[in-house]
Order: sequence, then structure tokens, then C-alpha cells
Amino acid sequence: MIKKLVIFGVGLIGGSLAMALKKAGYCESVIGCSRNIENLKKAVALNVIDDYTLDPVEAVKGADVVLLAVPMGAMGSVLSSIKDHLEPDAIVTDAGSAKASVVAAVRSSFGYIPSFFVPAHPIAGREKSGVEAAIVDLYADHKVIVTPLAETDSQAEQKVTEMWQAAGAEVESMAV
Repeated sequence: MIKKLVIFGVGLIGGSLAMALKKAGYCESVIGCSRNIENLKKAVALNVIDDYTLDPVEAVKGADVVLLAVPMGAMGSVLSSIKDHLEPDAIVTDAGSAKASVVAAVRSSFGYIPSFFVPAHPIAGREKSGVEAAIVDLYADHKVIVTPLAETDSQAEQKVTEMWQAAGAEVESMAV
């Protein structure tokens, strides 16, 4: 169970996860964060997220899970903006496709690989994008690859695995 999930990048990938977790009753609150207020307002109107903020620091207050579903080039800036403001027990995961570059962004932003970071990659998508393309069953019968690092805490990995399973995904683990 997740108390507060924060999604950076509420589009097809992040939005579909939010919808699936809300339907499953696995998440008490889903907060979206991005630079596009119109997209965030649309996500609330579509009942994809519960609330939003444009401020990354405000977003991560009280969050137990943070999902980075932003374009690969934006990972580093998001990480740098939140790194000193995460809750002590927060878990950070991502939905990026190029794991080595995500890991490099984490290492560059933090100066090390934190134990609470759990890289992951959902193998799902559609020909449409954006929050209006999000669907509740995007992950049903699709794989999500969790790619824990030597530094990754096993309990953090388990929580991320359970999150994706609650969304209907079949989770597999492999090296970056």
C-alpha cells in the first residue's frame, strides 16, 4: 500500500499507473508534478491524479513513493531538484527505457546510488501519448522489468515490485 505517490510526468505511462493503482485501492493519494499546469489540470479533471503542484519540493513532502515518468533528458533536473527534500523512507523509481542513462542521472544528481532508488521499465505503451491516452489496464498482462542495483535496498525493490503487480503487471528482475 502506498500512502502518497508522486508522479513526475503525468502522461500515458505515469497516468496509467495512477489509474490502475487508484482502481486497485493501492494508493491513498496520487500527486502529479510537472511544468505544464494545463496537463495537470486535465489529469485532475480526468480523475487520473488527486491533486498537483508545479513545485517539485512541495510535491515530495510526505511522499513514500516517487515515480519519474519524465523524458530521459529531464531525469537529472528533476532528481537534482528533489534530492535534498525526500522523506527519509521515500522510495524513488522510474519508468525510463534507457536504464544506464537513468542510473547515470541518479549518480550525477546524488553523487552516489542511493539505496532507495529502484530502476524499472514497463514494457507497455500505445500509439497515443499524453494524459488523455492513459488507460487503467495498460499494464495488465504486460511485463515490467525491475533492474535493482547492488546498492538497492531489497525492501525498496519489493515495494516497487508490489506496486507494479497491483497495477496488473508481471514483474521480472534483471540487470541494467
